[in-house]
Amino acid sequence: MSDEAVSYEADIKPLFREKDRDSMRRAFDLWSREDVLAHGQAIASHLRDGTMPCDGRWPEQQVGLFERWLAQGGNE
Repeated sequence: MSDEAVSYEADIKPLFREKDRDSMRRAFDLWSREDVLAHGQAIASHLRDGTMPCDGRWPEQQVGLFERWLAQGGNE
């Protein structure tokens, strides 16, 4: 695991596509750092088990990046 800081704006937000955002908007906004952080553990769980996004799982590297961002406290 890298010690390099992960930022929401530069590293995490670009992972979520517009269609991902549209699919989840009824529950929360994937383009809102605060919403993603508030639902971070549930999002991570779905990313790990491959149920999010609904059209195919993320590569392990992206899941790891998301989990690292959460572990670092959800930096902006």
